[in-house]
Amino acid sequence: MSLNKLNVVAIGGGHGLGRVLSTFSFLGNQLTGIVATTDNGGSTGRLRKRSSSIAWGDLRNCLTQLVDKDSIGSQLFDFRFSGEDELGGHNLGNLILYGLGQIQSRPVDSIKLVRRILRVKTPVLPMSETPTDLIAFYPEGRCRVGELSVDEMPVMPKNLMLAPLVKSLPACIEAIQNADLIILGPGSFLTSIIPPLLVRDISNALRDRKGHCIFIENIVAEKSPAAQLTLDEKLQWIEDNLGCLPIDSVICQDTKVTSNKVSVCYRDLENDKIKHYHDKEKLIKAIEACALKNKII
Repeated sequence: MSLNKLNVVAIGGGHGLGRVLSTFSFLGNQLTGIVATTDNGGSTGRLRKRSSSIAWGDLRNCLTQLVDKDSIGSQLFDFRFSGEDELGGHNLGNLILYGLGQIQSRPVDSIKLVRRILRVKTPVLPMSETPTDLIAFYPEGRCRVGELSVDEMPVMPKNLMLAPLVKSLPACIEAIQNADLIILGPGSFLTSIIPPLLVRDISNALRDRKGHCIFIENIVAEKSPAAQLTLDEKLQWIEDNLGCLPIDSVICQDTKVTSNKVSVCYRDLENDKIKHYHDKEKLIKAIEACALKNKII
C-alpha cells in the first residue's frame, strides 16, 4: 500500500493545516481537513464581533490552499482590502463566507458551495458549526478568553476549554473513524492544534481511532508559552486535558528532541526559501518514512 491508497484526516488551524492540505491535495476526497473555528483576531474577529458566527478565516485559508494560487478563485478569496475605512483589513473570502453564513441555514452548506465554486475535491470541515471561544485557565484560577489573549499568556495555562461546549459534525467523526492516517499540526499548539481536540466528539473519536496519528512539530519555536515545553511535556499536557493521548508518533526536524511516550521520526522538513515553512516534498517523504516505520504502508 502507498500513501495514494490511504484515507487521511488532517486536523488543526491557521497556515499549518493549509500547508498540509495543499501538500496532500493529490488525495482528493481521500483527504479531509478538520479546521479550528475559535479565531477571534483580524478580519475574522471583526466579523465575529458584528454577529455571532464561527471563525471563517482558517476555513477560507484551507480552501484556497487547495486550488492553484494563480487562479481567479484563489485570488478572489485571498484578496484583502487596504485602507483605514470599514473595509480596510478585511479579507474578501471571509466576507463571502460570512455573507453565505447569514443566508444558508448551516455553515457546512456555505463551505460546500465555495468548494463547488473553487472546484475543491477535498472535504474541508469546521470542527463545529456552533460558535465557541477558547478559554485558558492559569494554575491559580484566573482565566483568559479568546485566542488572541491565549497567545499572549506569559505562562502555560493549566487547561483550556471551549465556551460554550459544542458538538462536531457527523462527517468529522466518520472521517476520523475511517482514517488510516491522522495528522495533527504543524501550527500554534494552544490555538491551532488543541481547539479541535477540545470538542468531545472529536477527542472520543481519536481515542477510539483505528488509524495511526502523527503529530508534526514546528520547525521554529512559536511565540507562545508552549514554546518552552519539551515534546513529552506537550504530550503530557494533552493527556491531562483530554484524558487520553491521541498521538502515536511524532515527526520532528530537531534531532535533540526525544520522547519516552511516542516514536519520533527525525527528518529535514525546512523549505529552502521560507525557513519556517514545511517543504511539501520533504513533508511527503517524512510522512512516508513514518508510515513505513509504523507499518501503515
